[in-house]
Amino acid sequence: MPVVEAKQLEKTYIAGDIAVKAIQGVSFTIEQASFVSFVGPSGSGKSTLLNMIGCLDPPTKGSLQVMGKDITILTRKQAAIFRGKHIGFVFQDFNLIPVLTVFENIEYPLLMVQNWPKKKRTEQVNNLLKAVGMADQGHKFPSQISGGQKQRVAVARALVTNASLVLADEPTANLDRTTANNIIELMKNMRDEFGTSFIFSTHDPKIMNNAETIFTLEDGQLLNNGGGNHV
Repeated sequence: MPVVEAKQLEKTYIAGDIAVKAIQGVSFTIEQASFVSFVGPSGSGKSTLLNMIGCLDPPTKGSLQVMGKDITILTRKQAAIFRGKHIGFVFQDFNLIPVLTVFENIEYPLLMVQNWPKKKRTEQVNNLLKAVGMADQGHKFPSQISGGQKQRVAVARALVTNASLVLADEPTANLDRTTANNIIELMKNMRDEFGTSFIFSTHDPKIMNNAETIFTLEDGQLLNNGGGNHV
């Protein structure tokens, strides 16, 4: 079963009296345990597509299945529950909560969307802190760690609910080359260990070079069918 399957997907925004077609007739399939990049110039529709896959923004037309579920028919509440159980997010500005410790930031999705008992939460968070090389940093606050460490925390938070799919919007944009390469390697290791699929929206050649599949978007349309790490 594919992780994501889109058929003739469209997204139209209304700005005053003008209809803006952000995504136009896009079709693609993404298999499990994939490392996939959507690339293209600013305004090409990359972030819009990620938002639709992540149940944050419903499509205007077309079919979109995630984890075998038709997400186009979900209510906002149903979409939020589905997102909380199956999908993790990694943002370019990290989106960590400054008043929570590293441990608490990772734990947060378990408290908000999944009713895990404290012992199980603690074990899950500690396992992920170890997996991302932050086992001794759980007590610190975001202001006390580096950009690369914040991104490691963001990756751990995205995986804490045992997400099958992680969506990453320009996750290396604010990182230096060495840190970015380390984060990419970390994500690939997590994919290999947990079978998680990673889908990126990016301009970063480092991510493109590591992606097994690249989809190129321009003006809301797909210019290729993926396959290979070539654009």
